[in-house]
Amino acid sequence: MKALLVGADRLGNIPDTLNSYGINDYIHWPGRKKGMRNYDIPDEIDMIIVFYDFIEHGLTENVKEKARKKEIPCIFSRRACSDLAMRLNSCQTCKFCPQKTS
Repeated sequence: MKALLVGADRLGNIPDTLNSYGINDYIHWPGRKKGMRNYDIPDEIDMIIVFYDFIEHGLTENVKEKARKKEIPCIFSRRACSDLAMRLNSCQTCKFCPQKTS
């Protein structure tokens, strides 16, 4: 599974958390520059994770709208492994959602 990570200048241990949920590949957009509003979501993306505490506000809205149009699951998390894990566990639209694999 491949994810688009939007926000957060540094990812720290987040890739380890993603790997534990089967997200082995990702693209990272730091999300601090207004020019990123014009970026297109790559076609091979399975889900989008937005780190809302480290992102330019207009980009948040653009990514949310583009994800909705492409029907790509999009979750919003703080840049903390514990919050990300909680959001991934409670995600209702993701392929790896624990409720769907049981």
